[in-house]
Amino acid sequence: MAGPLLYRPPPRWQFWTALGGALAVHVGAVAIAGIKHEAPVVDLSQIPTATVEAMLQPEDQPTPPPEDIPIQEPPPIPEVAPEFHEEKPPPPKTNRPAGPVKAPQGVTGTMSISGAKAVAIFAPKPEYPYEARSRHVTGSGVAVLSVDTASGNVTEASMAQSIGSPILDNSTVTTFRRWRFQPGKCAPRVKVPITYTMTGASY
Repeated sequence: MAGPLLYRPPPRWQFWTALGGALAVHVGAVAIAGIKHEAPVVDLSQIPTATVEAMLQPEDQPTPPPEDIPIQEPPPIPEVAPEFHEEKPPPPKTNRPAGPVKAPQGVTGTMSISGAKAVAIFAPKPEYPYEARSRHVTGSGVAVLSVDTASGNVTEASMAQSIGSPILDNSTVTTFRRWRFQPGKCAPRVKVPITYTMTGASY
């Protein structure tokens, strides 16, 4: 009957042999890595060469002109006879006065109130002022009107004979300045007698 199995360590030479082999492999790998890999030199003498020839055209060569395209001529324009315009003589010049045209003169001199009423367009009566009526102021006088015979407008009115009251005189001339007559029908001067009573003015 065999005895019990016991562990036996390997011999020492195997251990050292394995360690030395591992170190040799490691050193060899480091040495290989440190070597620089240089590209092999290519021999270019054996490569065939080719020659390329290029021909350049001279720059001064003129560009050929474009072909002329014939243009059709337009049809002739028909001649139109000019219209006949009759020349009219200029109108005759009339000798007109440069200044304003005045209306024909009417009756000359001084016209009475009866004749003035016949050609009057606007002839209101003078008002009896309240101040003179309240004081019972009355009286008679004569007014003279200056008339522009061309237009019939009264240009001035004044008292040739005062009524005796400035209030009544002012009311008279203020109203007579508003009178209007037919153009060319009234004399340059009109004489108007006027009387103020408590019932009003009358002429």
